[in-house]
Amino acid sequence: MKRPALAFALLLLACAGANAANAPASSATAAAESFRFTAHASDLGHYFPSYLANGYFSTMTTPRGTGPARGYMVAFMDYTQGDIARPAAIPGWSEVDYNAGKGWLNQVKLNGRIFQHYAQTLDMHAAVLDTRYRFDYAGRATQVHVTSFVSQADHHIGVTRLTLTPQFTGDVQLRFPLRLWSEHQPRFPIATMSFAKMTDAVIASGQNLNDKPAPTPDRAPVWYAGFTRIVNDDGDANALSLWLNGQAQNGLSMAQAATVALPAGMKPLKASLHKGPYRLSLDLTVHVQKGHTYHFDKFVALSRKGWGGDAKADLALARQARTRGFDALLQAHRAAWAKLWQTDIIVDGDAKVQKALHSDLYYLLANSTTGTAWPMGACALTPNYAGHAFWDSDSWVFPALLLLHPDRAKPIVMFRHRTMGPAKALAKRYGYRGTMYPWEADPQTGSDQTPHFAWQMVREVHLDADVAIAQWQYYLATGDKHWLKTVGWPVIANVARFWASRVSEDKATGRYQILHVTSPDEDYNDVPNDTFTNAAARKALRIAVKAAAVVGATPDPQWSRIAKHLVIPFSKAEQRHYNFDPDTPHDKDTWMGATLAWLMYPNLDLAMSPTVRRNDFAAQLKAIHASPVPPNEMMTAMLTVGAAELGDARTAGHWLQANLKGYLKAPFNVRSETASNNAGYILATSAGFVQSVMYGLSGLRIEDGGIVQAYPPVLPPGWNGLTLRRIAIGGQRITIHIQRNAAGKVVLTRTPATGDTGNAH
Repeated sequence: MKRPALAFALLLLACAGANAANAPASSATAAAESFRFTAHASDLGHYFPSYLANGYFSTMTTPRGTGPARGYMVAFMDYTQGDIARPAAIPGWSEVDYNAGKGWLNQVKLNGRIFQHYAQTLDMHAAVLDTRYRFDYAGRATQVHVTSFVSQADHHIGVTRLTLTPQFTGDVQLRFPLRLWSEHQPRFPIATMSFAKMTDAVIASGQNLNDKPAPTPDRAPVWYAGFTRIVNDDGDANALSLWLNGQAQNGLSMAQAATVALPAGMKPLKASLHKGPYRLSLDLTVHVQKGHTYHFDKFVALSRKGWGGDAKADLALARQARTRGFDALLQAHRAAWAKLWQTDIIVDGDAKVQKALHSDLYYLLANSTTGTAWPMGACALTPNYAGHAFWDSDSWVFPALLLLHPDRAKPIVMFRHRTMGPAKALAKRYGYRGTMYPWEADPQTGSDQTPHFAWQMVREVHLDADVAIAQWQYYLATGDKHWLKTVGWPVIANVARFWASRVSEDKATGRYQILHVTSPDEDYNDVPNDTFTNAAARKALRIAVKAAAVVGATPDPQWSRIAKHLVIPFSKAEQRHYNFDPDTPHDKDTWMGATLAWLMYPNLDLAMSPTVRRNDFAAQLKAIHASPVPPNEMMTAMLTVGAAELGDARTAGHWLQANLKGYLKAPFNVRSETASNNAGYILATSAGFVQSVMYGLSGLRIEDGGIVQAYPPVLPPGWNGLTLRRIAIGGQRITIHIQRNAAGKVVLTRTPATGDTGNAH
């Protein structure tokens, strides 16, 4: 049954009283706290690191704020023979070290007696890590304050400030290193290993693949970092500068440079350059006075082939950063993030959900770029899931960013256009036409990097429909016909050609089938007519016909014929969908339970009657409750959406809260795949939580009329309101307000955005 949908006007007269008066101080404080995450001494035993990033490069957080930390650069990959492509760790750049006379700060045991009054705050509004403690060791105490950020205003620049207030007078030592990582050993030939062989190899290395208590990451033996070989490095102790050129193993070149600024008037007693196989460092000895405060600033510039220059160019950038100074760089960085946060999702009535939304949005924004054709790795700028691009980019991250920051969503669809060549080659390899995008794509080359142990994922072909749907959504949200003709249409058309060659016709019935498919519920790795896959393929084919009309192309008549006659497994007796052909048993315990909730997910949102929707939802819940396997967090997000579509605010609120329990790792709300494991930094689940609020509770969808009201909005019990501030549609910005009226009914209103500082692109 086709559901009604009313297209929103882009610009509406402002509703009376829509612009709220200035918030009281208590509200402002609460808003600020929703962005702040603080670790105390009690958190050190289960400290799960976060990261600072600007979409181009990152550094992981460390408890001291000064420790050696791996960092990664966008689409900068190691290509070792026999292994899958994986992110090459760049030389650690944020590290500093301090010795008051009897021991180096980064080597002293981390405990509350030595690190007193400890607090580390990640302010996600400003994307600044602030660490404070009293370092009391061997009879000498120092107040330590460390501030680090990866600039959102100057994308090549990262900064660490070490502020010391010694409680003694004397000479101290300082190190400002670039940490040169060794290659990971052993290297497993994951490109050719079966899962059983890989498991044996991991055990032989003294590790395992079991779920572990926080903060130990799960599957670290598999998701180890790639290697960057240092080609040349040097420095100038007198000029307080370092530089290096490197190259990812069999991959791209990169460069890095650092400069150090000393407190005004300070001259080092000794300055030397340390050049070793594991550390390139400026080592200083300085004299300090009791009670005086000293700022030591480290400015780093980074680049890679295709983004910036070599070490000489980076050194010039690092020197310019030092000339501008810490305060100016921090101010520009804060301003850039403040501009991003002008677009926001505001919850009135649930501080925990608000805080989770802000952390999830931070992680999405911290990993997004503008004006590029790079995707976002499944686990951000970390080595997890080997930095590969999955359908996570197209179906999870992309829709979450599209209405908030279309310029940051755009690189995801541009990536699929840029890598059509490898996708065509993969389709040809398997005997199909058009483009067949890899289940795990290299973010730089687009080549297939699916591990051998996951070989069955080559059949999880719903990805190809997901790619086309995202391309069409970008057009619907922006109205950019030139982009559709030159970028989106070639991708959409080639996906349609793939589906036309991938289906099988049942001559007896005239119906089309898609056989030998891995379901999104991936333990079912060879099923006929997976319902989600077939429904997504049908939507992609229909999109191709629509797109052809917009760009003036002639669609293949077969596309409409296949879409019309493609099997969508359905039980007339139960008035619900099957997961796949009913002849195939649905009898496994999986972390999805079933795939019926997927049919309700916003980017697909299969049209169905209210009765079928209720029955599908009930069958999904039954499957989840029957399975002893903890659910994947993607499923909790989909259940929130499904309940909201049914108008069941209480159940939607239940699953929204379930998405907060166990999945968010302390102290910085890092999301993990399940509540019981530590497979962290999953951007899809951050995006899923955002989508469950932005599309689920609101009932909004991106369709042919632009943004439409597909379902009545709902608010969970206890909520007073929900605001989608400055969402983008058709090149304009509007604000959506969802509130209860005087009669208690939840209503949605929309107003032109105020305080706009630019258009939506």
